[in-house]
Amino acid sequence: MGFEELLEKVGGFGPFQLRNVALLALPRVLLPMHFLLPIFLAAVPAHHCALPGAPDNFSNQDAWLEAHLPREPDGRLSACLRFTHPQALPNSTLWGEGQDPGEQPEGEPSTVSCPQGWEYNHSEFSSTIATEWDLVCEQKGLNKATSTFFFAGVLVGAVAYGYLSDRFGRRRLLLVAYVSSLVLGLASAASVSYLMFAITRTLTGMALAGLTIIVMPLELEWLDVRHRTVAGVLSSTFWTGGVMLLGLIGYLIRDWRWLLLTVTLPCAPGILTLWWVPESARWLLTQGRVEEAHRYLLHCARLNGRPVGEDSLSREALNKVAAAERTVRRPSYLDLFRTPRLRHISLCCMVVWFGVNFSYYGVSLDVSGLGLNVYLTQLVFGAVELPSKLLVYLSVRHAGRRLTMAGTLLGSALALGFRILVSPEMKSWSTALAVMGKGFSEAAFTTAYLFTSELYPTVLRQTGMGLTALVGRLGGSLAPLAALLDGVWLSLPKLAYGGIALLAACTALLLPETKQAQLPETIQDVERKSAPSSLQEEEMPMKQVQD
Repeated sequence: MGFEELLEKVGGFGPFQLRNVALLALPRVLLPMHFLLPIFLAAVPAHHCALPGAPDNFSNQDAWLEAHLPREPDGRLSACLRFTHPQALPNSTLWGEGQDPGEQPEGEPSTVSCPQGWEYNHSEFSSTIATEWDLVCEQKGLNKATSTFFFAGVLVGAVAYGYLSDRFGRRRLLLVAYVSSLVLGLASAASVSYLMFAITRTLTGMALAGLTIIVMPLELEWLDVRHRTVAGVLSSTFWTGGVMLLGLIGYLIRDWRWLLLTVTLPCAPGILTLWWVPESARWLLTQGRVEEAHRYLLHCARLNGRPVGEDSLSREALNKVAAAERTVRRPSYLDLFRTPRLRHISLCCMVVWFGVNFSYYGVSLDVSGLGLNVYLTQLVFGAVELPSKLLVYLSVRHAGRRLTMAGTLLGSALALGFRILVSPEMKSWSTALAVMGKGFSEAAFTTAYLFTSELYPTVLRQTGMGLTALVGRLGGSLAPLAALLDGVWLSLPKLAYGGIALLAACTALLLPETKQAQLPETIQDVERKSAPSSLQEEEMPMKQVQD
């Protein structure tokens, strides 16, 4: 008897599973608010060099700025330079120190970078890290780097949590993730310097990685085959809720410290919910912990209204399932590459996850130049994710996981590619393509979690998710830095995002289909699917079940 048969006895989808999805909804709402927080946290408002000494009775502010600030090639006043001496303007009483009013300077007037700091327009943001520590002009790279540091932390944390949760259990490591996210988030909000903020945000990323790695498998391992897609898409809608909620919270809270505090404090009630979150019975059986698995399975049967007594769900049956797993070694990342089938899956998933994250965060963090304010853009970007969930739900059930994965990545690549061809004046077309790209990239993200969880066996599922998330977060950490390529060519970032998404789409076609297949429990289950050709691999699924 396999675990799927045990799950059929106690109920593979019912009140127990729905309660589990509800209890694990909070981390899904919190994650996008932290991951996309730089949209507001690191926003750069309009600014120019500080110009002390403006006359109190000087009512024409535009003329004052014109006299002190040079213009950029596009006609805008410079945000990073000022004239060494004020320039005389027609019909103006302004002139440089010691300069005759009728005398015009010879050649180009000299300029200097802002020696006394910057003045910021606080109409949209009262405070951001850019205004707090002057992360503009020559220092704008440090502003983008905060997102890179955060995702680098997520990258490292994904490896650690993936490995440790396979060793010590999902539930225990989820508690560690909640507590450390709360503590480090509060420390970030209290940062007194850029260095302290960068360090604490990196560590916060490491902590939040536990939520990204553990939540999906913990839900999935309690679900039967028929309802995995429904539950996976339902769970992903909480992410969309978090995206839209971030837009609302950002609109209401304009100070970066209070904003960071607001999205961090919900970790406290999350810690309390773990009292009712069950450990994975699949994982417990792979570890030989039969008594604990038996207790959770009986609890599942009671909540689902299944008439299963201790005799019908015998310990002997559980011992047989567990005995088959006791010969399996402790999980290692090397195990993902020891056998040909797992090696192929792991390498392809790494490319796919890099492309998914790189394109998703490239589109999500670039909310400028769309003709909408940042809050409305965030709301629209969140709203478009809802129909993308419906697209994923219908597509994975009919077209399968593999084609859905490739198709959504291709759609994202095409939307980004067409955006390059649209002129800057056509803001409505650019906005429409950006929204389409966001929808396709979110659909790809949703599919990636579901697809990857089904590809790896139970004994290595968390380890495999940790590895793919590691590579994915590498893509996420490079996405903000790729935005700096606009200094080379304005459309180069979009070309990079679209090109990587296209490569990932092609790679997804090399993965095996998992539609209607039972979750593999051991490495041997995965390797049994090996066949001389990819066509045979698809026609010989692990254990087919009827939809």
